[in-house]
Amino acid sequence: MSRLGMADLGVCTMNDMRDNAAMIAAISPSTPLIADADTGYGGSLMVNRTVTSYIRAGVAGLHLEDQVLTKRCGHLKGKQVVDPGEYTSRIRAAVLAREQSGGDIVIIARTDALQGLGYDEAISRLKMAVKAGADAAFLEGVGSREEAENFVRDLKPTPCLFNNVPGGVSPDFTAREVKEIGYKVAIYPALAMEVVYPAVRIAVRQLFDDGSVASVEKDGKRWSPRELFEVCGLTESMEFDRKAGGQAYLEDA
Repeated sequence: MSRLGMADLGVCTMNDMRDNAAMIAAISPSTPLIADADTGYGGSLMVNRTVTSYIRAGVAGLHLEDQVLTKRCGHLKGKQVVDPGEYTSRIRAAVLAREQSGGDIVIIARTDALQGLGYDEAISRLKMAVKAGADAAFLEGVGSREEAENFVRDLKPTPCLFNNVPGGVSPDFTAREVKEIGYKVAIYPALAMEVVYPAVRIAVRQLFDDGSVASVEKDGKRWSPRELFEVCGLTESMEFDRKAGGQAYLEDA
């Protein structure tokens, strides 16, 4: 959505996803980044290219799923998955790519089989993926706390990941609940879009109807370019230039 302005229906290419991940990873290289690798974008050779590209982009971990290439968001209906053998081949290809590249990226095996094929089949797929070398397990579309607890128990000692998508098919577990259940990591992939979308919608509607924009904050404050740039490292960038002997930012911007 943020990169292409399109719904999550498998239209993003590997290059789209890698470039976006590389941009995010470069902002703070010391902060580990988990990135979505979808289906790996093809057969074993393409999975090899995907994993290697993600490693070179500075990604710390990726999740690889078992949907067909024309995939869709894990919280939409009608998902289709490949057979277990093909899925396991994807995971094995990812592990081999990591070994060949000399990287240490964390490989998270994700299955979307729960919705269409049931819990037992989904767990079986994840166990096969772990046997093939995956480091962590991701059961997409968990429907209840009981199901989440069963998942974590059945995959022990493999670390398990919870995907928090408000309004999706899974419960909106708090961070404390995630820990109590036994998950080792939780991701919040729609958080920024979820909170920004209403504010942008209000501002655009104000501009269209009134010809001006009022702040959506209670104190009526609007943010200057300077204040926005500070979020992206304005002060640090100018200081770096001065230390290097540059002349562009001797006076404060």
